[in-house]
Amino acid sequence: MTKAAQISGILFDKDGTLLDYARSWVPVNYELARIAARGDETLARTLLVAGGMDPDSGHVAPDSLLAAGNTVEIAEGMVAAGAPFTREGLTELFDGLFATSAALAVAVTDLADFFKTLHARGYRLGVASSDNEASIRATAERFGFADYLHYVAGYDSGFGTKPEPGMVLGFCAATGLEPHQVAVVGDNNHDLHMGRSAGVGLTVAVLTGTGSRESLAAASDFCLDDITGLVALMPAAAG
Repeated sequence: MTKAAQISGILFDKDGTLLDYARSWVPVNYELARIAARGDETLARTLLVAGGMDPDSGHVAPDSLLAAGNTVEIAEGMVAAGAPFTREGLTELFDGLFATSAALAVAVTDLADFFKTLHARGYRLGVASSDNEASIRATAERFGFADYLHYVAGYDSGFGTKPEPGMVLGFCAATGLEPHQVAVVGDNNHDLHMGRSAGVGLTVAVLTGTGSRESLAAASDFCLDDITGLVALMPAAAG
């Protein structure tokens, strides 16, 4: 029996996995830096570099702060790099920015149809993101897959943060599954290491985020171009 054949639940990352990272989040990162720098363009460039993003090309380094950090971690990093705010004040501003940015996000595929297909195959489905829970739910509503979700967890949902195992264990508690029955799908090592630390049965990397095949190889069982590859990989949930 293959690893995929033992899976009954799939837990997805959001940004870079369900949403195209470059098209959805690079513009937000520029705005994030502008806010954190209070409009100082020179400081904004410095903050982007500290977060792992090239201010000129928009390229975000794999597993960098902007690629994998949660809102508090990003705020903390920006303050450490010179943003004239408290961590708490900047976290609040970033949470507001991220929540409104759901309306501008670009999906990797038709997410309503994608989740409908997996739901019909018997999989229990969830989203675990380093974004806040309100932003995840707004994204699910906008793209029409909210009704197919059994579980949603953000950094502020009380399950801990990536790469800790808490979000996976929360998914298991919500669905009645054991970790070995769960697949974690994500675009960076924080996602995959979260899955491995929880003892999941399958880790799947996708290349619609900030990671590369090279950076994701060690922690993934499969590396797909995008989530649509799951349709062939996982034909039906385990009984």
